[in-house]
Amino acid sequence: MDLGLKDKVALITGGSKGIGLETAVILASEGAKVAIVARNKEALQAAAQRIKETTGTDALVISADISVEAEVRSAVEQTAEHFGGLDILVNNAGTSAAWPFEEVGTESWAADLDLKLLGAVHSSKAAVSHMRQRGGGSILNVTATVGKTPSASSLPTSVSRAAGLALTKAMSKDLAKDNIRVNAVCIGLIRSDQIERKWQASAPEQSWEEFASNPIHGIPLQRIGHTEEAAKVIAFLVSGAASYVTGTAVNIDGGKSSVL
Repeated sequence: MDLGLKDKVALITGGSKGIGLETAVILASEGAKVAIVARNKEALQAAAQRIKETTGTDALVISADISVEAEVRSAVEQTAEHFGGLDILVNNAGTSAAWPFEEVGTESWAADLDLKLLGAVHSSKAAVSHMRQRGGGSILNVTATVGKTPSASSLPTSVSRAAGLALTKAMSKDLAKDNIRVNAVCIGLIRSDQIERKWQASAPEQSWEEFASNPIHGIPLQRIGHTEEAAKVIAFLVSGAASYVTGTAVNIDGGKSSVL
C-alpha cells in the first residue's frame, strides 16, 4: 500500500527516542521530510544519525521545550522554513507522571498540562496556517489509554491525556473544513525507557521476552508492544491512506483497555 507520504513534511515532538523516533524513521522511509524536536541536543543528534543510517535521509533537529509556547512556535516555523511547508504534526512529547490524587501538587499539575495539553495546543495552532497553505494536513496527538479509563494513582497523566482526547475531537470538527485531519492514538504498554527501568527494578533475572510476556501485565495479546508497532499505526493515520479518518482515537495496547 502506498501511504502517500513522499515529499510530505512532518514535525514530530518528542522525536529523539521511543515512539517519536520510530515514527520519524518510518515516515522518512516512506519518503517524508522529517523534523524532530526534543530538549536534549545529544539525544537529538543520535536520533538524526539513526534516521540517516536507516533511511538515508537527513532529519532536521530542533532543540526546544514543548511546554514553552515561544519555543514551540519557533520549532514549527523553523520546520516550515527549512522544508518549504508543513503537512504533518505528531504531538508526541510527554512523560508519565502518575501518583495518588492527594500527592499531586499544584506545580505538578501545571507542568503536566503545560507539556501534554498546552504543548499540543500551541504546536497545532502554529501548524494550522502552514497546513492551510498546502491544501490540508494531518495532526496526530499521542495520548494514553488511561485518558479513557483512568486507574487509581494515575494523576495527573490520566487527566491531561483525557483533555488531549477532547482536544482531538474538538479540533477535528473545527479544522475539517480546511481538510486538516486530527486523530489520536492511545498508548498502552509499549517498550520504552520507563518500562525497561521497571523490568530491571522488578525482575532483573528475567530476559526481556520473559518479562514482556508475563501474564501479570493482563494483556490479551500476551506481550508488551514494540515501539515500531505504535509508530506504524501513527504513520497510517497521518498518511493519505487514512484520508477519510478524522476525530478518532485508536488504542494501541494489545487489547488491554476495556473500552473502544
